[in-house]
Amino acid sequence: MTHRYRIAVTGAGMGGLAAAALLGRDGHDVTLVERFATPRPVGSGLVVQPVGMAVMDLVGAGGPARALGANLSRMLGHSGARVALDVRYRAGQPGLAMHRAALFDVLWQAMLAAGVSPLTDLTVTGTRQTPDAIHLTTNTDDLGPFDLVVDATGAGSPLSPLQARPLPFGAVWAHVPWPETDLPTDQLRQRYRAAARMAGVLPIGRLPGDPTPRAAIFWSLSAAELDTWPTRPLDHWRDEVAAFWPAMAPFLAGLSEKAQLTPARYSHGSLRRPWQGRLVHIGDAAHRASPQLGQGANMALLDAASLALALRLPLDEAALVHHRARRGHLGLYQAMSAVFTPQYQSSSRVLPWLRDRVLAPLSRIPPLPRVLTAIVSGDILPPVAGSRFHDPADPVVTRKETP
Repeated sequence: MTHRYRIAVTGAGMGGLAAAALLGRDGHDVTLVERFATPRPVGSGLVVQPVGMAVMDLVGAGGPARALGANLSRMLGHSGARVALDVRYRAGQPGLAMHRAALFDVLWQAMLAAGVSPLTDLTVTGTRQTPDAIHLTTNTDDLGPFDLVVDATGAGSPLSPLQARPLPFGAVWAHVPWPETDLPTDQLRQRYRAAARMAGVLPIGRLPGDPTPRAAIFWSLSAAELDTWPTRPLDHWRDEVAAFWPAMAPFLAGLSEKAQLTPARYSHGSLRRPWQGRLVHIGDAAHRASPQLGQGANMALLDAASLALALRLPLDEAALVHHRARRGHLGLYQAMSAVFTPQYQSSSRVLPWLRDRVLAPLSRIPPLPRVLTAIVSGDILPPVAGSRFHDPADPVVTRKETP
């Protein structure tokens, strides 16, 4: 039986746009509600891992994304002369590094192509549920009735009860034109000093309408350092980074003002029950973690795919089916993020010592390289339990298949 519902999706982030596009393609009556008058992404570069690209293909945005992004074959990090991180992707299944604006653009176009009607310049403040429907309350008026509201408004969601734990380290990010450099254009490169300092360069392809290849650069900072970041002179910071990693100096030359750098703070936590009645939370509104494993965009895209598949069932079953389909994969990656992040971003001296002298050498002994590849690729566990969504010809979830 085919089910068709009236659905509001709040938030034009990656998860919200993917959910709106997938639900629209399935024939639901979808309204996207966004607080910005002109929706725009926040942040710099990210990596859509192979399992996330499977969702992009379902959305119909895989081809346009690959045309803009940069294929990644390897993630390589050094601590002094030691290799602290070395993960290679499978042949033919690279990660795709992109600027957030490029990913936003291809998902926005996919959403419009799916027949979704966006409503912008509306700030969602809450919901009002009745036995038969749910309404959205906004800064101007109520919207609805809807059969379901999908909360994809991110870490600042006004609808989510999630109280995430702030993490002690964050970063500053920027994107710059790719300069003359010996660094490869198909690898994420990082440098560490213990776990208190981390610098990185990520090739991210190009922006829509601009042929210039670009890079995302990032520099790890403690929460206390982020507090004082606005008062720190740009030249002093640039000199520190260049002295720490000279290969990064050509990328810093494109920075002329601190407004080009975006501070980012991270938190960790998950909702045990990511829905309340006719309200379902996805992406950062439902779970948050450090970006150390490169899975943030993946998790939002997978949530969107899982929910869209679950909504092919009766509405009173869909939220629980979606939760059960995602909880194993999501729980594992949340746990791994909690374990791995302090090895790269913390004040610990013991953890980076173990990372460099014990864990990194062990990680090069088979079969561990393949395990690391599966972790980074996002498919060490089935990402949507009971789903065959990797096969675009048969993306179904059934009651029997889902535990």
